[in-house]
Amino acid sequence: MASAAQRRIKSISYAKYGYMFIAPFFLVYCFFQIWPLIYTFILSFKGNQANNAAFVGMENYSTILFGKGSSAGAAATHAEFAKALGNTFILWFGNFIPQILLSLLLAVWFTDAKVKLPGKGFFKIVMYMPNIITAASVAALYVNLFGDSKNYFINATLLNMHLVSEPIKFVTDPVNSKIMVMFIQTWLWFGNTMIMLMSGIMGISPSLFEAADIDGANSTQQFFKITLPLLQPIMVYTLVTSMIGGLQMFDLPYLFHNGANFSKELETVAVYIYYNFNKGTVEQASYGYAGAASIIIFAITAVLGSITFYMNRDKDAIAKKKQRKKAEKQMKAKMKQGGLTI
Repeated sequence: MASAAQRRIKSISYAKYGYMFIAPFFLVYCFFQIWPLIYTFILSFKGNQANNAAFVGMENYSTILFGKGSSAGAAATHAEFAKALGNTFILWFGNFIPQILLSLLLAVWFTDAKVKLPGKGFFKIVMYMPNIITAASVAALYVNLFGDSKNYFINATLLNMHLVSEPIKFVTDPVNSKIMVMFIQTWLWFGNTMIMLMSGIMGISPSLFEAADIDGANSTQQFFKITLPLLQPIMVYTLVTSMIGGLQMFDLPYLFHNGANFSKELETVAVYIYYNFNKGTVEQASYGYAGAASIIIFAITAVLGSITFYMNRDKDAIAKKKQRKKAEKQMKAKMKQGGLTI
């Protein structure tokens, strides 16, 4: 009688063909993503000028994080980076919170079978359309609408209606410019977030809502007890992607002030990196500071992302996994005591 090993049919593996198909992507990814990241990491430990390849260790990090370094402008460099980091978080929080609230409200509204809203498809398309417009075009549009002088549309309208006595400085005022960037970011991305949340809600089994209706639960109770808990994976994905995009925000803050007229009140970390890397001539550029700032923002993103995933992990699944491992250990111990082997 043939043994189990003899009866086992030899399988043919086609995995190598799969690796051949995905190899071009990984080669391109390594060349355009992995190597620049590695080189940025190396650059962060070197001197600031292009012709200065000397290894300076952690001096660049010490300068921009704590203002301690051998360069004369260490304190000013630290103050500028700290302000840029604060602006980055303010602009991200300021657009993410209203964005997620508005998107969640609209997603629930559009997916509620009880709401008979005609033309839902039209409204979905209109709300998603800003997402396909480039940030440069949007910045140019809003700058020409909300310019500081009376020659721009919004200020001209407000003055003609006698709602204000002098033009409002939407662009150059530190507070107004931040509010404008937050508003534009929300307007650009809430449609995309709404579509993702709608897909998550539509993936929830309708039987859960039907059972809740039978039990007498109202819409608010269904939202907090069924919809919101089951949307957790999509919400985590939205938070992480928004955080990555928010911490790397560059185009709107930079273009909103037309580049040359840029205000430090709106400088983000990405803009700080750009200006240090493109500061005047090659001899004036601060490559080391730009590299160190890039690695710092990468580390902050990685830490915040890890914390987000850790706080939103499935605790019940983890508890069951621990119980299963504990039971397996106990079973192995009992079998070992009985002289049996697994």
